[in-house]
Amino acid sequence: MIYGRLRRQVGRILRELCEQRGVEMLEGNAAVDHIHMCLSIPPKLSVSHTIGFLKGKSAVRIHRELLKERRMTGLHFWSTGYCVSTVGLDEERIRKYIREQQSLATRQGDMDLR
Repeated sequence: MIYGRLRRQVGRILRELCEQRGVEMLEGNAAVDHIHMCLSIPPKLSVSHTIGFLKGKSAVRIHRELLKERRMTGLHFWSTGYCVSTVGLDEERIRKYIREQQSLATRQGDMDLR
């Protein structure tokens, strides 16, 4: 579960990892049990590789930096799957949807990824 301070720090980790790979995080929002992100991924990178990198590296960093876990084997943070859709002419609508998820989450006591 992603709450409060942990939520902001997870957002920071994901933004840093995106920057490392040259991926632009256009929008991001963390709910209690999942994350919405609108990413601009360079054509030279595959979507599956990028998501795998973000999930894998962020899980390690979350366990080390935030949860202070010393062992690295047998640990899990993210679920095994993910949902991806390409965005073309409807990019602004998708970004608005992500922002509105934040509005809904704020009313429910959540905070922004940014």
